[in-house]
Amino acid sequence: MSHYHAVVWVDHAQARVMHVSPDDVEKAVVKPEHPHKHLHHKRGTIENGDVGTGRSPEDQHYYHAIIEALAGAQEILIVGPGQAKLALLKHAHAHDPKVAEKIVGIETVDHPTDGQLVAYTRKYFVAKDRML
Repeated sequence: MSHYHAVVWVDHAQARVMHVSPDDVEKAVVKPEHPHKHLHHKRGTIENGDVGTGRSPEDQHYYHAIIEALAGAQEILIVGPGQAKLALLKHAHAHDPKVAEKIVGIETVDHPTDGQLVAYTRKYFVAKDRML
């Protein structure tokens, strides 16, 4: 069963996707198939025969799996501690514009518990709905 609101807490190691209603929460955890041990490398090192930029490429399969886990949500909040939330937004715009249209906010949030994340999400959407 899908809910109207969804939140995804994302970093490069995992994504916690929650579909939230006033009375219920559905949770899924998405992890990359091949997690990166190091996202950054020394600039100018040789990567696959080319001089590298110092950054590992984004895992597009990981972001696609997160987008699939958000199916059914009408409004989506993306949160997380680092740059993965922006990479997810970029992926949504490039590969799934219908989902990108449903993203209503991006917030920097450290490492909350599931309960804290649900409370944050409910508070966020109540405030957003009041503004409308």
